[in-house]
Amino acid sequence: MHFPIMEKLRKIHLNRQVMLFIFMMALVLVCSEATTRYSILEETESGSFVAHLAKDLGLGAGELAARSARVVSDDYKQRLLLDPETGDLILREKLDREELCGSLDPCVLPFQVSLEKPVQYFQGELLIQDINDHAPEFPDRELLLKIPENSQPGTRFSLKLAQDLDVGNNGLQEYRVSTNPHFHVLTRNNSEGKKYPELVQDRALDREEQAELSLTLIALDGGSPPRSGTALVRILIIDINDNAPEFVNSPYEVQVLESCPPDSPILTVLARDADAGNFGSVSYGLFQASDEIQQTFSINETTGDMRLKKKLDFEKIKSYHVEIEATDGGGLSGRGSVMIEVLDVNDNAPELTISSLTSSVPENAPETIISIFRVGDRDSGENGKAVCSISENLPFILKSTFKNFYTLVTESPLDRESRAEYNITISVSDLGTPRLTTQHTITVQVSDINDNAPAFTQTSYTMFVRENNSPALHIGTISATDADSGSNAHITYSLLPPQNPQLALVSLISINADNGQLFALRALDYEALQAFEFYVGATDQGSPALSSQALVHVMVLDDNDNAPFVLYPLQNASAPCTELLPRAAEPGYLITKVVAVDCDSGQNAWLSFQLLKATEPGLFSVWAHNGEVRTTRLLSERDVPKHRLLLLVKDNGDPARSATVTLHVLLVDGFSQPYLPLPEVARNAVQEDDDALTLYLVIALASVSSLFLLSVLLFVGVRLCRRGREVSLGGCSIPDGHFPGHLVDVSGAGTLSQSYQYEVCLRGDSGTGEFKFLKPMVPNAGIEIMESPHCRESFVFN
Repeated sequence: MHFPIMEKLRKIHLNRQVMLFIFMMALVLVCSEATTRYSILEETESGSFVAHLAKDLGLGAGELAARSARVVSDDYKQRLLLDPETGDLILREKLDREELCGSLDPCVLPFQVSLEKPVQYFQGELLIQDINDHAPEFPDRELLLKIPENSQPGTRFSLKLAQDLDVGNNGLQEYRVSTNPHFHVLTRNNSEGKKYPELVQDRALDREEQAELSLTLIALDGGSPPRSGTALVRILIIDINDNAPEFVNSPYEVQVLESCPPDSPILTVLARDADAGNFGSVSYGLFQASDEIQQTFSINETTGDMRLKKKLDFEKIKSYHVEIEATDGGGLSGRGSVMIEVLDVNDNAPELTISSLTSSVPENAPETIISIFRVGDRDSGENGKAVCSISENLPFILKSTFKNFYTLVTESPLDRESRAEYNITISVSDLGTPRLTTQHTITVQVSDINDNAPAFTQTSYTMFVRENNSPALHIGTISATDADSGSNAHITYSLLPPQNPQLALVSLISINADNGQLFALRALDYEALQAFEFYVGATDQGSPALSSQALVHVMVLDDNDNAPFVLYPLQNASAPCTELLPRAAEPGYLITKVVAVDCDSGQNAWLSFQLLKATEPGLFSVWAHNGEVRTTRLLSERDVPKHRLLLLVKDNGDPARSATVTLHVLLVDGFSQPYLPLPEVARNAVQEDDDALTLYLVIALASVSSLFLLSVLLFVGVRLCRRGREVSLGGCSIPDGHFPGHLVDVSGAGTLSQSYQYEVCLRGDSGTGEFKFLKPMVPNAGIEIMESPHCRESFVFN
């Protein structure tokens, strides 16, 4: 029986829960979209705390600083400050509510909070609460009121209202009048909601009994404690005037351009009075006009012409409601109204306010925010619409983000080496006629990153240095440039490890890390090292560092620092070399040939021969260019059997170097008899036996000499081959190209009847030259150049 009732109650309860849930969700949505409002009393000192903005936005204090939070007011004035560290909203200056809002209540100043990374905006409002800092004031200290004596009790007379700059309870609340038997005062509201005093007649007046009354009118506000202002009301009792003036076309409506200059006519009002005489004459005036209306408009008391007293501003006030009054000579008045609409003209150029600006942007960084700014125009309609643009030939674009906020970002990566600075002119134009434009220029510096490696002025360098140079000799300079700037363009030079591991580069060359100057650390020897090459590196100081390299060729120039070396005859043998000369030799007979080499090159290796000293100077001569020693005349019995010759071998260097050769020549009888013509005489047996014995002796002597010479040559050859294996770099240099013809000779006769091949190998680090003789060859004149695995250059002397 009770189950249906319970079920019905349960459904009702469930429906209430659902409705409550829907109501709460709607409330949450409304609250999330509502604008946050803060309030503060006017005249509060600057620096006062307004609100903890970070907490209200649900952000941490450090997050505001990281996201470059800024506060921007709608009236383009910065009255609030945001402490990005604490997140507190602080008052920047003392605020006067009456100066900011006038009579407008409530007094609300909208502002926005902008955040970056990502870009966000929050809307806020600051409510300025009024304090009772102004007392009511009457426009005139004395008010004159003319009342006809036939005025009936209950008649009401409107008086000029008092002005109180405060609003709300602190504004004007009521009027009072000093105690008197004839009048009391009522507080009324006009069409604008302002309170004005109305004097009410309590009993009939008698001009003959009292022609004038003086009352004190008091205006009180609702502050605590209340403030007040007073004015003297003088009441003149006049004769009867029973018709009040009436305006013909009230209310009047007129439109005025805000660009009209002061003293421009607006319109002419007209009021008529049915009375005659003085009671029918009408005078015009403004009725209960505020300070703003009194400062803006004037009316001619006689003609009723209304004119401007100052220039209008559509952006401040768009329309005026002016109460006018027509008073006849009898004191009666009629009221009318004039509706003045202010028409906007395009008299305000667009305004641009920078919220965020980055003056330096790294190159190669796309989509970088340069600036966040706001544009606006105080005009209305098409005159207030703004269009924002920048030059098209710049790598930047404008993006509209929120309402009138724009973001200037890079469109593509920048290149500092192509352009290091940009002057960006932002143009903001409205759509009015004529169009007004505002321009703002932003200078952006492109900061450098290390994206360019050093570049050498040459891919390879060739440097020449003469051998036997002084240590630490400057041999040349390498140079590299870097298109970057700052530390990214500071170049350090260095030697790179040589590709030839046998080249001790660190002991040969050093480089100045700052200017790239190259120095030879020690004296170079052309005979040991004619040329070498290595790589140098140039590294900047960027992060990461970039580098490049270049090849350096060093050519060693030869000096005449080696004296000629005599290969034959040997000068360091244990026994002196003796040449045999037959007494029957004819003039020009070749005794021997002096063979010498010079380890220098070019002209420094060209050799000449000279006979310095001889036992018999007129008997021998030496050819200057081939070193052949020959006889100059026939031998005689008076010539001594043994001769000593001293020869000079000299190169062609400057200064010239030389070596001396000592030859011993032994005169023999019959050594060359087989090569001499025999006399045409008969031979006996004894003479034939002597000739045969002589022949055997000559053969034996020649055999022994040949064996001895062969042994010496083999010994020297073995020594040279052993030393050749120990030498990594060495050899003898010869003049480039072929020997001149006058230096090359020849076969000969005499004791050198068989040609020999000489392979010569000199060590660059040895003070004494060594040589070896190899097998005899077929007789051939000239010099042959042969390759040897242990010698760089070999000579074959015949």
